[in-house]
This record gives sequence, C-alpha cells and structure tokens, in this order.
Amino acid sequence: MKLYRFLSGPDDSSFCHKVTAALNRGWHLHGSPTYAFDAETKTMRCGQAVVKEVDGVDYEPGMKLSEQ
Repeated sequence: MKLYRFLSGPDDSSFCHKVTAALNRGWHLHGSPTYAFDAETKTMRCGQAVVKEVDGVDYEPGMKLSEQ
C-alpha cells in the first residue's frame, strides 16, 4: 500500500524537524515544498508532501498515517 501525507508548519526549525523525523521513519519526499503567507496569523507557513510504501497492511480510512 502507498501512503501519502502532507506535512505543514511554521517557517522555523520545528518544520524541518517534522520533515526530518518523517524521513527517518521511512517516508520519502514527494514533489516540491510549498511556502505561503498565513494572513490570519501573519506568519509564513511551509508544507511538504511525503509518501511511503507499506507491505502487509491494508488501507483503512480511519488509520493514523503518522503511525505507519
């Protein structure tokens, strides 16, 4: 099964740590990162899609993808 997640967060080191943690759990970058201004909080936000192949597990809509 192929899993997809979109990670997002503030433009600071916490976002880099979130992506690094996902990579170290076997996720792979998918596409280019995004960068946008959040008008409500007046801050910049980052985003990055990641994917992962998982064998022996069937997809269920209720599954917590971050635990895979």
